[in-house]
Formats: sequence, C-alpha cells, structure tokens
Amino acid sequence: MRAGNEPDSLDRATRDFMGARPQLFGIAYRVLGSAVEAEDIVQEAWLRWQKTDRARIHEPAAFLATVTARLAINLAQSARVRRESYTGSWLPEPVDTSADPQLGAERAEALDLAVLFLLEKLNPVERAAYVLREAFDYPYKRIADILETSEANTRQLVSRARKHLSAERREPVSSDAHRRLLEVFLAAAQTGSLSALEDVLTADVVSHSDGGGVRGASRIPVIGRPQVSRYLAAFAPRFWPRADVRWVEANGRPAVLVSAEGTAVALLSVDVSARGIEHIMWVMNPAKLSPYVASLDG
Repeated sequence: MRAGNEPDSLDRATRDFMGARPQLFGIAYRVLGSAVEAEDIVQEAWLRWQKTDRARIHEPAAFLATVTARLAINLAQSARVRRESYTGSWLPEPVDTSADPQLGAERAEALDLAVLFLLEKLNPVERAAYVLREAFDYPYKRIADILETSEANTRQLVSRARKHLSAERREPVSSDAHRRLLEVFLAAAQTGSLSALEDVLTADVVSHSDGGGVRGASRIPVIGRPQVSRYLAAFAPRFWPRADVRWVEANGRPAVLVSAEGTAVALLSVDVSARGIEHIMWVMNPAKLSPYVASLDG
C-alpha cells in the first residue's frame, strides 16, 4: 500500500479538493462579502488539506467545508474591525454569476448584494449559520458541528438572521422586473430628471457609494426620495456624458458597469421590491471593481 503523501494520494486529494472548490468559495464569499478574501480562505483550506492525514477523512467535502467555514468566521471577526475604519460606505465586492448562478450552492440564497450588505450587520457566527442553512441546505446538526455549538443554538442563530433580513428588506421582484426598473432608473439618472427619478424610488430609498477613499464618492449614505433624486440630478451633467454603460450580471441580478475612457469607474446595482427601488449601490472602489471586470473579460 502506498504512503499517504505519494503522488497518487496527492492526485486524489487534488481531485477531492477541486470537486469541493466551488462550494468552498461560495461559503467563504457569502460569509465575508469579498471575493478576494474568499480566494485567500480557499487557498488556506487547500494548504491545510495537503497537510492533513487524509486517510482518516471519510468525507473530504464535509471536512473541507468545515475548515473553510471556520477560517471564514475567524477572518470575518478581524475584518469587522477593519471595516469600522473603512473610508465611507462599505459595500460587498461584486461577483459575476453568469457562469455559476448559485455560486457553488444548492440555491442562490445569500448572494444578492443587498443581502450580503445586510448580513454584514450580523455577527460572523450568525452569518455563517444562515449561509450554511439557506444557501447550502445543511442540516442543523451538521451546522452545529461546524460551529461547535448545540443544535438548539444553531436554530436560534438561523432564526435571528432570518428575522433581521425580513425586518430590513422587502420581498424582491423577479429578474425581468428588476431589469425593467433598472432601465427606467438608468435613463432617469442619465438625464437628471427629478420627476422620473421620483417615480421609481421608494420614499425611504437609500443610496450607498463605496469609493474606498480612492474615488470621489459620497462618504455618507443619501437617504429619502427627495434627497436621492436631487443628489443624482446634481451629478448627472458631470458623470454621464463621458460614460459608457454595459449591462452585466452581478450576484445573480442585472447590473450596469459604467466606464469612462475605457476604465471601469462604477458598478451600479439596485435592490427592487414591488414598491420600487429600495437601495442603490455604487461600487466604485478600484480594488473591488478590478477583479469583477477581469472575471467578465477572462
């Protein structure tokens, strides 16, 4: 019998890892809201998998998911401190879901940018419990083992997360309805038409711009239909005439990539309910935009 570290053993370890990789990335990305950080976690899981006594592991995918979830929770706890000192609004890093609509999950839950934004307000353990249950359909017992807690506590964690999301977010519309309203909003924003903007925005709409202190984005959220409409109308003459727009998919929803002179300057994403546009998200930080654009063209 060959020793555990000989080539055929590593080949099998590689196959097991690559088979699980989409799910591992999907878990880490949802917990962290960052594709770059999720890739780091997946790489660390691979290094640990190489050093593990794999002969004792009967379910490689389950073992790797546990390692990944725990690493993501640990990083999320330290990331929370960093994000408190983040310049301006923090928005999740967008991902292109056109090739993998579920991003490695059983279903495309906890993937929408608006949901990831709200999940950031939960503590990392609540976030992980919700993600594992809602996106990956893990049994409560298995989630409890991953989180090293009781099954009863796991149910409470998931319940609290669900309540938080339902209290903060209205039921989204279909993808087609989403796209139609985003088209109307884009035309209104480009022309700076106050009346057209007010027609599609909800009364308590919020606009967040994430420039990371690098791009000239508003550092505080703009809240309320009159304020957001005036804000969009004010910068329309400066922003849109030199801009090119490209329809893309981000996190399972239609979105608009805005470029100027061949360089991406913003990803426009909206959260839409039956009432209209609830949340406008402008991802402008080059550190978040660049990987997304590279994935589109890669």
